[in-house]
Amino acid sequence: MEVSASPEQVVNEFLEHINVMDLSSAIVLLSDNCEYDNVPMGKVFGRTQIYEYLLPVTERCTEIDWITIRQAASGSLVMNERLDRFLWPHGWVEVPVAGIFEVVAGHITLWRDYFDLPTYTEQLPQ
Repeated sequence: MEVSASPEQVVNEFLEHINVMDLSSAIVLLSDNCEYDNVPMGKVFGRTQIYEYLLPVTERCTEIDWITIRQAASGSLVMNERLDRFLWPHGWVEVPVAGIFEVVAGHITLWRDYFDLPTYTEQLPQ
């Protein structure tokens, strides 16, 4: 991603890579020391650690569809309301998410997702 790209363009490209399950291309848009705060589950720091954290999810899913419902950007900050969908072997799991991204010099330095953990876990097989 060019540094001249807007923060919103960087976030949109990141989400597009996630949706086609191209994790390698997605993490290139993260800064080396990016903070990923998956709020109900904890924080992960750094591009490599975020990749390792997300890899098992992309390996278990046959499809990922993160739908942006609303999005606003101001300066380096991008906020969106999404419906994150994951096709697991047992079926679709859907979770409403509020995401916050901070983008500096064409890279995401902060990615924070807020969601209700029981909404996610109650859809998983027992």
